[in-house]
Amino acid sequence: MTGQTLTPAPVGATMSLVRANIAAARIAAEDELVKRCVQCGLPETHETIAFDSEGVCNICRQHRFKHEQIDWALNKKTLDALIEEYRGKYDYDCIVPFSGGKDSTWTLYYLVKEYGIKPLVVRFDHGFLRPNLQENVNRTLRRLGVDFLSFTPNWRVVQRLMLQSFLEKGDFCWHCHTGIFSYPMWIAIEKRVPLLIWGEPSAEYTAYFSYEQPEEVDDKRFNRYVNLGISAEDMFVRLGGNVDVRDLKPYTYPPLRELRGLNYRSICLGSYVPWNVRRQAEIIERELGWQGDLVENVPPTYRYEKIECYMQGVRDYIKYIKRGYSRPSHLVAIDIRNGVLSREQGAHLIADFEGRRPPSLDLFLEFVGLSEQEFLEIAMSHQITPYAHDPQQTRAGAAMPDMDRWNRAGAMTRIDAEQVLARWRARKAGGDAGR
Repeated sequence: MTGQTLTPAPVGATMSLVRANIAAARIAAEDELVKRCVQCGLPETHETIAFDSEGVCNICRQHRFKHEQIDWALNKKTLDALIEEYRGKYDYDCIVPFSGGKDSTWTLYYLVKEYGIKPLVVRFDHGFLRPNLQENVNRTLRRLGVDFLSFTPNWRVVQRLMLQSFLEKGDFCWHCHTGIFSYPMWIAIEKRVPLLIWGEPSAEYTAYFSYEQPEEVDDKRFNRYVNLGISAEDMFVRLGGNVDVRDLKPYTYPPLRELRGLNYRSICLGSYVPWNVRRQAEIIERELGWQGDLVENVPPTYRYEKIECYMQGVRDYIKYIKRGYSRPSHLVAIDIRNGVLSREQGAHLIADFEGRRPPSLDLFLEFVGLSEQEFLEIAMSHQITPYAHDPQQTRAGAAMPDMDRWNRAGAMTRIDAEQVLARWRARKAGGDAGR
């Protein structure tokens, strides 16, 4: 070794090696407790997951079925016929439910460009739309030349629904889940437009439904998982009747007799055209000027993912507390199935970004009137075994560049929060006592 000069490794390379070692150690430790798919790495705490005798999950099996067993040319012809069946008979050829995110933007773009239809674009505004999202929406609507209807519900009611659903299910997005899937149905009845075309089928990510038949976006789907098992009528009771029942109409599914009288069809575009998120994002970026964004605790390579909501980081953090994984694992699993990443490469991304405390949590706590200790206690009460969350291991996440432009108005008073908490605690105590 005499006379040789040792050159130290670059700092970046050293840090990458450290992260790789952390990722490997984490996966090894968790695999001892939590079973994971041998292909995509999703854990047994993922909703609807099941493993076959080879350790492969049903989501991966569905992905294989999608690519190997479906006659997509035949499905496309079925869609062609469906479009023609409804074209020109109503004020609009169809309704396209729309957030402005990647999936609904692709759906709208594809339908307008492929079929030249006249759609009514309908948005349910959940209250947390980001500035870049709004700019994307404006560009998309103008470039495609379509009519747009947006509805924003009563914020004071939304706050109570957020807190109640967080208490009941460890998921504060009940108002968003139900509003997005029910409000366009009400508009279909009001405007007498029977065809609704949504984006990807749920079979793309979960096993509530399979790819073996086209997925209808109907009352069965709504009640099976969209509303988390809580109807609007249930919510009215659980909120102690302290909201105007008329304010809950946007979260209720319309009567089937009215929809059937309309001869409605409510379908997923992804049941007829194969879904490929990366490719679709590239096309809308190029053709519409659609721009991605940074999202809390999501690797920047996925700038197309969930850019529409500035509470997304909190939602993912809660999921991590409950299930031991969040959006990075979900995105990595998709890329592993599509051959974009190896499981080892994905593990590095997961180790870097998953499970961090998002700065937006402070804003969420203001909106629902909780302390952070209360937040943790509630979220951890919804944990899915065998995962066990350790708050002491939580790292801080990075703030988003546009945070100073997020709407912070409308904090919930502690008095209002206490009313909701008191009813929940009393009902929970009564339930426990009856066991």
